[in-house]
Amino acid sequence: MKLNRRQFITASAATGTGLLFNALDSFAKPMLAENQSGFSLLIFATNWGFSGSWDEFCAKAKSAGYDGCELWWPGDEKDRSALFEALKKHNLKIGFLYGSGEKDFVKHEKEFKQFLTQAANTKPVYINCHSGKDYFSSEQKANLISYSLGVSAQTGVPIYHETHRGRALYSAPVTAELMNKVPGLRLTLDISHWCNVHESYLGDQEETIALSLNRTDHIHARIGHPEGPQVSDPRAPEWKQAVETHFAWWDKIVERKKKEGKLMTILTEFGPPDYMPTLPYTRQAVANQWDINVYMMEILRKRYA
Repeated sequence: MKLNRRQFITASAATGTGLLFNALDSFAKPMLAENQSGFSLLIFATNWGFSGSWDEFCAKAKSAGYDGCELWWPGDEKDRSALFEALKKHNLKIGFLYGSGEKDFVKHEKEFKQFLTQAANTKPVYINCHSGKDYFSSEQKANLISYSLGVSAQTGVPIYHETHRGRALYSAPVTAELMNKVPGLRLTLDISHWCNVHESYLGDQEETIALSLNRTDHIHARIGHPEGPQVSDPRAPEWKQAVETHFAWWDKIVERKKKEGKLMTILTEFGPPDYMPTLPYTRQAVANQWDINVYMMEILRKRYA
């Protein structure tokens, strides 16, 4: 039987959907790991790419099934008030993201200390730091991290430092050096950045990755690949290796948290253009950012909760 163009496209799409469902189903099954009393999982939403009000965003995140939101610390007091009002209204938890953009270390350090302390005093679930700059010295980076440890001890708020391009922990070996230099350093693992920085799935740095997984308390669940920090759509079969590799890393972190009986927090952080690839000329995103993040949240909850 011959198919016309429309019939061929329809048939191909149906076949692809069937393959896709089978591939994703394996990650939706609960991970087999011992759960100690005290373990819990909280999954947070990002407002990255969302243009509405705090109330609109919180309503959407709550409706999707998120436990809370991870947001950049609002510097404006009026903006903060509106945010806290929306969080309370929709019964959502908050984790703050913070980092200075100052290129001069003295100015950077002053701003970092000022706003980190302000954010911690509001008692979020955690604070995730975009710490320093990649070109700061090892000593300067260590000073920022050490200061955050003091704020955490004083306020009781966990403070993590993100493995992010352009920041203090932009690469695996630099992070290993700082973990040895500052024993109290705890990570937000966004390992998609390292895949990009090292142009690999890090198979030649197993010892450093093992140390990093053991120091991780918070995950940014975005999936990267050797040529970029974000695959176009993790549901697509061509990204099977990338998805499996990231879940293997995340599984080890969650398994440890379950054994320790401690809180595990995860942010679903697939981003909008230009993190999200676009079609030439039109700049139309090749996939729906919000749908991908909600998909990730649902899979992560089924696998880890």
